[in-house]
Amino acid sequence: MFDFSGNGTTNMQTMNGTRLYKLAYNSTVQLVLQDTGIIAPETHPIHLHGFNFFAVGKGIGNYNPKKDPKKFNLVDPVERNTIGVPSGGWVAIRFRADNPGVWFMHCHLEVHTTWGLKMAFLVENGKGPNESLLPPPSDLPTC
Repeated sequence: MFDFSGNGTTNMQTMNGTRLYKLAYNSTVQLVLQDTGIIAPETHPIHLHGFNFFAVGKGIGNYNPKKDPKKFNLVDPVERNTIGVPSGGWVAIRFRADNPGVWFMHCHLEVHTTWGLKMAFLVENGKGPNESLLPPPSDLPTC
């Protein structure tokens, strides 16, 4: 297992690409955001467009999928749309994918988006008209 909060790596190459995660309408999503602290030790303010989420857990060091979920706050977690991922630590968030469309998640330190601290979710349409995106208007100009 990679030690995300330990010493840096000598291979800092990144890849360009266009990727997004598809989410079924009304699915429950849990993300663990792990800071590496490899390039620069700083807290990353991560923002999610289109949703509020619940901060259910946080810690310092590497996230442990066997031990850490046992300490999650599932009773009265804080609701946010931006959260600080601590330097050398992690946060766990949950949200319901009930807003169809493409939604951006990124670090609010703008230069960090150029380093790859960004992604997008595609929330698919639901079954009813109130759970789906409207089609574009007929007079929408094409690119």
